[in-house]
Amino acid sequence: MSDIAVMTDSNCGLMPEEGRRYGICILPMPVLIDGNTYYEGVDITSEMFYEKQKAGALITSSQPSPGDVMGMWDRLLKEHDEVVYIPMSSGLSQSCASSMSFAREEKYKDRVFVVDNHRISVTLTHAVLDALNLAKQGKSGAKIKEILEQEAMDSTIYIAVDTLEYLKRGGRVTAAGAAIGTALNIKPVLTIQGDKLDAFAKVRGMKSAFRTMCKALHKDIETRFSHLYEKGLLQLGIANTWMDTEAIERWKQALTLEFPGMELTHIPLTLSIGCHTGPGALGIGTVRKHVL
Repeated sequence: MSDIAVMTDSNCGLMPEEGRRYGICILPMPVLIDGNTYYEGVDITSEMFYEKQKAGALITSSQPSPGDVMGMWDRLLKEHDEVVYIPMSSGLSQSCASSMSFAREEKYKDRVFVVDNHRISVTLTHAVLDALNLAKQGKSGAKIKEILEQEAMDSTIYIAVDTLEYLKRGGRVTAAGAAIGTALNIKPVLTIQGDKLDAFAKVRGMKSAFRTMCKALHKDIETRFSHLYEKGLLQLGIANTWMDTEAIERWKQALTLEFPGMELTHIPLTLSIGCHTGPGALGIGTVRKHVL
């Protein structure tokens, strides 16, 4: 059995220090703020990020440099036989495609396995934990990649955006549309199904947005994922950008009541999503889990 290191990036919602507790190597994602580069969980916290965002800073997401990616591979390969790297979905960033290209270099061939798992946030975290469990079962890096890519579509995410301000700043909503939407208390609901972030619905108020997301999630569980649900192989997830503790606890309680008996994981939404949604966004979803 080969010794396998499991690696991901901070788009999973876990920071490098948290990753060490799980035995996961986490590459911090860069974010550009007023022309300066910060690394998620290293030299900028969520609180600092959203304070700068609300103050009007110019913020854009970025991807890790080739040196950062391959530098971590090199360090891991000094202590491990293989590396399984699960970055954010290829449909949401070029980082996955770039890493696959790097992994074809001779020094990494058959030693580094880049997984296009089409995941982000809590669903990506579960894929990474699955990789750890599969490695413990004695699966090779190549086999882990094969399994995770086969199961890539066994997840669904819905995200309610509390403010239109940051979609307007990013050019995804016009200034006029944002003004009208704000006046009407419109909350866009987005969805991530595999490799893309798409519009799903527009509703009035976060409570209506939550009901809309729950209805969609019920439908997914009853149709696409019924075979997994019946076998006890589905896990609930909830994630959020910056909001107070009491608010997220209320949403967690509401989700637990809506889906009784399902295990719930809470992980913050990554800054890569927060760049576009701003604070107060709420995501819910479900994902396949592996049972040892």
